[in-house]
Amino acid sequence: MTPTWLDLPAGTGFGPDNLPYGVFSTEPDGPRRVGVAIGGHVLDVSRLDVPAADALATGSLNGLMSRGRTTWDALRARVQELLADPAHRAAVEPHLLPREDVMLHLPVEVADYVDFYSSQHHAENLGRMFRPDSEPLTPNWKHLPIGYHGRAGTVAVSGTPVIRPSGQRKAPADDAPTFGPSQRLDIEAEVGFVVGTPSELGRPVPLAAFPEHVFGVCLVNDWSARDIQSWEYVPLGPFLGKSFLTSVSPWVVPLAALEAARVAPDRDVPLLPYLDDTGHPWGLDLALEVRLNGELVSCPPFRLMYWTPAQQLAHTTANGASLRTGDLFASGTVSGPDRDQRGSFIELSWGGEEPLTLPDGSTRTFLEDGDVVTITATAPGPEGSRIALGEVTGRIEPAR
Repeated sequence: MTPTWLDLPAGTGFGPDNLPYGVFSTEPDGPRRVGVAIGGHVLDVSRLDVPAADALATGSLNGLMSRGRTTWDALRARVQELLADPAHRAAVEPHLLPREDVMLHLPVEVADYVDFYSSQHHAENLGRMFRPDSEPLTPNWKHLPIGYHGRAGTVAVSGTPVIRPSGQRKAPADDAPTFGPSQRLDIEAEVGFVVGTPSELGRPVPLAAFPEHVFGVCLVNDWSARDIQSWEYVPLGPFLGKSFLTSVSPWVVPLAALEAARVAPDRDVPLLPYLDDTGHPWGLDLALEVRLNGELVSCPPFRLMYWTPAQQLAHTTANGASLRTGDLFASGTVSGPDRDQRGSFIELSWGGEEPLTLPDGSTRTFLEDGDVVTITATAPGPEGSRIALGEVTGRIEPAR
C-alpha cells in the first residue's frame, strides 16, 4: 500500500491508493472546487502546489479531464507524494476538511449519456420474463454491446430526490392506455465510466486507447419506470421510462486506482476484430451492494459482465461517432446467476410475481414512496487493500 502520514480509519476504502475526485463546497451556494477523498476527509487540492491547479477551482472535473492522461497521472503522483512525505504535512493539513462539513455536487458536466445492456444474467432474466417461448437472448446480444442514448440533462448527484414519474401505462389486460404515476418504479445498479479526452469525428477509438480516453469510474443508478417503459419501448427502445433521473455517485475513482481489479471476462462466441480484447481485457472485479431502507438485498458481481467498458467505448465510436469531455457511459444493470445477485427489483421480484421479503416482514415488488435505495461498491487494491467507489443514494418521493 502507498504510505501516508495521515491516521486513517482501519479498513478505509479511501486510502492513498484510491484518491477519487469530486466537487465540493463549504456553503450551499459557495464556490465549488475539486477535492480528493482521503479517509474521512476531503482534500482541497485546488489550494496545493499540484499540476493543473488552475483546472481544480472551476466547479467540475471537466477542466482537469480535458488535459489528458499525462496530466492525470502527474496530479495523482503529486497528491500521493504530498500525503506520503511528512515534510509536506504542514502545507497539506490545513486543506483537509472533514467530509461531514462539506457538500458534494455533481462531479462532471455531462456531455452525452449512453447506457448499455451488458450483463448476460440480467439480459437472460428479462428475456425469460418477457419472451418465455423464445430464446432469452436476442441473436445479436453476444456479437455487440447493446445500448441506447440517454438524457444527459437528468443525470444528477447522489442524494437528489427521486420524484415518481408519470406517463402512459397499459397493462396487458387493459383495453387502452392510461396516464398516471408509475406503479413499477425500479432501480438499475450500474457502473459508469467518465470520458476525459475527446476524439476526432470520423475516427473510431480502438480498444487499446481506452485508458487514454476514460478518466475514471463512478456508480450509477439508472432509475426505471417499468410500466412506462414496457408500453413505449416498441419499436425504438427506452425513452420516458428512463429519462426522468439517473443518479451518480459524487466520487470518480481514477482508472489508475483499479489496475489490481482488472479481470478477463469469459466468452463463448468469437468477436469481430474491433471488439477482440485478447491481451488487454478491461473486465473489473467490482463487488456491488444494494440496500433498501438500510437492508442489504443484493450483491451484484461486476466481474461477470459479458461486455467490458473498453468494448463499449470501441463500439460507441465504431461508426465514427466522436467523444467529448464529460461523456458518461454506463454498464447496464449488473446481475449475477443467484437471486441475491440481481441488480434490479424487476429481477428480485421476478416481474412482481415473487415479492421480496425484508427483515421487518414487509414485502416489495417495486419501490414505494419513502423508500431509500443505496448502492455501494468496492474493488481489490494493492496488497489486499480495498478501493471504495463511494455510494449512490436516492429517496423516492410522490409524483408531482
